Amino acid sequence: MFTFSDIWGFIAATLIIYPVVVIIHELGHTFFTLLFGGRTRIELGRGRKLFDVGPLAVHSLYFLDSALQYTDLKWSNRFTHFLVHIGGVLFNIGSIFLLNQLILEGILENRQVYHQFSYFSLWFAAYAAIPVDYGDEKYSDGMSAYLVARYRKYVQLQN
Repeated sequence: MFTFSDIWGFIAATLIIYPVVVIIHELGHTFFTLLFGGRTRIELGRGRKLFDVGPLAVHSLYFLDSALQYTDLKWSNRFTHFLVHIGGVLFNIGSIFLLNQLILEGILENRQVYHQFSYFSLWFAAYAAIPVDYGDEKYSDGMSAYLVARYRKYVQLQN
């Protein structure tokens, strides 16, 4: 049952854990972009821009939304663009496997925060992988990967 004492866990999950999941997702896209010779710009959140750190811009509502723009890839083909578009999902799922392995090896203790992290990571990856056209040339990762694979349509990422 959800009680008043659960509010603090919800706030921590929303303001800390979920943004970490989003950053890992964006790092997945960034990894493959850099691997194939491109550059990225990550926008984390909505609202007034608080600060920039290299290619990362953090906005006041940092826990809402994210976007990644990437330049042309040095090695540009369907496969490389597909990996860029699905890279966030791969990193989210990979982070769950890595966390589980660290717990199984006894390096980390099995704690509630890791369950929350895994839940948010799986949730984020699943919803990002569903092919959705949001309109105005904005697509889920799954739809953009499909467009790359099927039609060679290279679109920018909006998560």
